[in-house]
Amino acid sequence: MKIDSKDFQVPEGTKVKLKKWPTLVKPVYQSKEQYHELQRQHVEELSALQQLHYASNEYAVLLIFQAMDAAGKDGAIKHVMSGINPQGCQVFSFKHPSAQELEHDFLWRTTQDLPERGRIGIFNRSYYEEVLIVRVHPEILHAQGIPNGMLHEKTIWQERYDSIVNMEKHLHRNGTRIIKFFLHLSPEEQRQRFIERIDKPDKNWKLSLADMEERKYWKQYMQAYEACLSATSSKDAPWYVVPADDKANARLIISRIVLDTFKALDMHYPKVDAKRKQELVAVREQLMHEGRHGS
Repeated sequence: MKIDSKDFQVPEGTKVKLKKWPTLVKPVYQSKEQYHELQRQHVEELSALQQLHYASNEYAVLLIFQAMDAAGKDGAIKHVMSGINPQGCQVFSFKHPSAQELEHDFLWRTTQDLPERGRIGIFNRSYYEEVLIVRVHPEILHAQGIPNGMLHEKTIWQERYDSIVNMEKHLHRNGTRIIKFFLHLSPEEQRQRFIERIDKPDKNWKLSLADMEERKYWKQYMQAYEACLSATSSKDAPWYVVPADDKANARLIISRIVLDTFKALDMHYPKVDAKRKQELVAVREQLMHEGRHGS
């Protein structure tokens, strides 16, 4: 089965209802062995494209991962990007904002970590937390030091969507390509994964009481995600809703979307002009001479 990225893309202007988006689809692999072979092919292809991306030094690529707990963000990042040169890639995880970060606007802390040209930046959670967890828990909003006259809960979410969309347009105009993944997990699959984290000692550290507390807000989170995806998916910075109940399938879908994005870029290795060619010929001759006569 061929993966078509557009099957998972949220078209700009679409009103998203997550119940209509599956958390499980027919797998693109037929066996465990085929999964590993497809993953290996994707990793090799992405590694070659990353080298070209790094050498051409024209675009920056930002991957954003958002999901409910246990949806597989960490595993997806680890497996999809396993063949990437660490020099050209950085991963950032955003937790509760620090006191310094709260003294700035809500986009400040993530803006500092945007990728340079030629680099891949990965946000494991991102500025979208400001319209997700903050919307579900409005007490966080009231602790952010926003002037009272500018804190209107009926309008602030649309205002934040506008700020995000405008920033992403700005980044696109300046050469940053943004791919946003929502790993769509079912509550039943999350329940099973939480049980697994309890039953396997090496996974105990992954589960906390806070995770169970957040699970109680599932409906509110889905509503927040629906509003967010509807308001911020655009042609230039699209959201992809990835069925996440099957981790292996989700990883193959994500890697295909990333590959398609890179292939759509107009990337070329730097051209060598006549003067540089002469320099290289001279250097080669010097090296050959050393080989003939000893260094």
